[in-house]
Amino acid sequence: MHLDDYQQLAARTLGRDRTHEQQLSNAALGLTGEAGEVAELIKKHLFHATPLDGDALVKELGDCLWYLAAFATVQGLSLDDIAQRNIDKLRKRYPEGFDPERSRNRTE
Repeated sequence: MHLDDYQQLAARTLGRDRTHEQQLSNAALGLTGEAGEVAELIKKHLFHATPLDGDALVKELGDCLWYLAAFATVQGLSLDDIAQRNIDKLRKRYPEGFDPERSRNRTE
């Protein structure tokens, strides 16, 4: 599945009766909340000796993706474009792959 295809399908469940500000707030707060749930799974795995539940992780990451797609849609942005621009930035920053030295001494 392409990111823009996902974005279009996810947009069906946006709740378009909300104002622009409400949609932005819902996307921002929802993304933050779902990222927190991902962090909670990892915390329990690392510090509470709980087996990492891969299925729960996939579900929470999917929820993060939904809110990211919602954010992009509300702002009129394309997930494909966001992804490409991020890869372009990373290629410029780390042309040979991740390098801790380049990471510590970034110019941008």
